[in-house]
Amino acid sequence: MSEQVTVSTQNNLVPVDGAAEALELVHDTAPVIDTALLKNIIEAALLTSPEPLSLAELKKMADVGTSGKLVEDALNQLAQDYSNRGVELTQVASGWRFRARPQMQVYLNRLNPQKQPRYSRAVMETLAIIAYRQPVTRGDIEDIRGVAVASQILKTLETRNWIEVIGTRDVPGKPELFATTQQLLDDLNLRSLHELPELEEMGSLIDQGQAEDEPIQTEVAEQSLPVSATETDSAVELADTQASASEQPEQPAV
Repeated sequence: MSEQVTVSTQNNLVPVDGAAEALELVHDTAPVIDTALLKNIIEAALLTSPEPLSLAELKKMADVGTSGKLVEDALNQLAQDYSNRGVELTQVASGWRFRARPQMQVYLNRLNPQKQPRYSRAVMETLAIIAYRQPVTRGDIEDIRGVAVASQILKTLETRNWIEVIGTRDVPGKPELFATTQQLLDDLNLRSLHELPELEEMGSLIDQGQAEDEPIQTEVAEQSLPVSATETDSAVELADTQASASEQPEQPAV
């Protein structure tokens, strides 16, 4: 016969049979929080955070238990609240964040003018190859481009935190394998690699914003490039422009 246990939930005493049932009841009981208060908490956190916040971080902050539905519902409501404002709530690879809408960038630039970084075609094409063929080695990139890849090209992309070494290929020489980072997806305002646009669309995405950092200039002697290079001229500018919108300080509506 199971032991009778009394569990206190939200100031109410609930009799249950057995310690196991009691523990399950306590585990599943999340603190009750007012929806409006939860939205305000999440809004304040996202507006003041310099980086996107994950669902797990928001759940922990709001203390809503193991279920994320309350937080997800609040996020969706916030996104709807900001649907007609100058800033928008978006979900990216590393979480949720507020950012200025791309069409607002021309006005924000008047307060904080920044020079658009210019990258060589070799840098842009290399990034595109890594993004769409990853993981790849330096030799893979050279085979696709048909020319040698200067070390400065890879260094530029690593400095920008758009690519990283994720391992080595199990062949003689153990060449490094390159892949794109979560930072690149955040700068592109994407949630996963599956959302990467077609090559010809990447340029238009890049052109929607401006760089968040000082220009990283890369001077590389250009050699003859395959036709695909013309499709990737704007690849790096896409991430720069998307990143800029998220870095501008937003103020909550009064």
